[in-house]
Amino acid sequence: MPASSPTRQAMSSLLRPLRLPVIASPMFIVSTPELVVAQCSSGIVGSLPALNARPSEQLDEWLAEINEALAHWDREHPKAPAAPYAVNLIVHRSNARLDKDLQTCVRRGVKLYITSLGAQQAVNDALHASGAFVFHDVINQRFARKALEKGADGLIAVAAGAGGHAGVKNPFALVQELRSFFDGPLALAGAIATGPSILAAQCLGADFAYVGSPFIATSQARASEAYKAAIVAGSSDDVLYTNSFTGVHGNYLRPSIVAAGLDPDNLPAPGAGGIELGSEIKKAWKDIWGCGQGIGAVDAVVPVAALVERWQREYGLAKARLQRL
Repeated sequence: MPASSPTRQAMSSLLRPLRLPVIASPMFIVSTPELVVAQCSSGIVGSLPALNARPSEQLDEWLAEINEALAHWDREHPKAPAAPYAVNLIVHRSNARLDKDLQTCVRRGVKLYITSLGAQQAVNDALHASGAFVFHDVINQRFARKALEKGADGLIAVAAGAGGHAGVKNPFALVQELRSFFDGPLALAGAIATGPSILAAQCLGADFAYVGSPFIATSQARASEAYKAAIVAGSSDDVLYTNSFTGVHGNYLRPSIVAAGLDPDNLPAPGAGGIELGSEIKKAWKDIWGCGQGIGAVDAVVPVAALVERWQREYGLAKARLQRL
């Protein structure tokens, strides 16, 4: 870790308000200020992709809204302060908004970032100069080592079964390999949707569980009612891993693929973010719904607070059971 990076003690101080060791993953389209505020006020790290704010000027408005709402929460609940939030930055060279979004985030005082699709030393240096911390998502050792070389403070191990552009590594294999050379902050993603699975992530060696799909079926999520209903009705059998929609492998709901007029078992070759269906283009981020394999644990659309409270109860019971064993 570069000498200019914030200390691990400072990161621990930032994350002290967490009531559960959970980082909510930033979900394209779905994550908005309403969802982030609900997550943070429930005691877990909330997050959103900078690219969800469209046009780019909206990002400044969103961050101001989040900061004001969380400050109000803290004033009203001094004994249960809100957890911090993170902003996801796509650092790939194709993101023309990166510099502008980064400057907006720094100006609004964001202290936690999740970077994706490549790692850039210049980006990390700029964020560290503002006193912020950077987690980078990785699917294997090679990408993890590159991220650390570029100055990432923490890693997000995206294992098989995770929503979005998931990896193929078993979480046991991925975490133990990363821990063989990295002892810093580590989050684990991949079908985590219950209190016991949050505890299991810690038992494997991760510091945090990284959870996304269950939040799609919450009242604060910006997802269609049909999307939420599909999450509630679905199970891991309904999740298909394919690169047909974006050129990068990801997990998607089979019913949404069928609804788009496609055969999930006979998909066309990968395209550039869309596939031709007669005279219209079906976009992967709009018509084809992403999710992880943990959706079988989701049985209703509920407020974020109720979901996190349930996880807290389950987490406590699971820990007590382990202690008895």
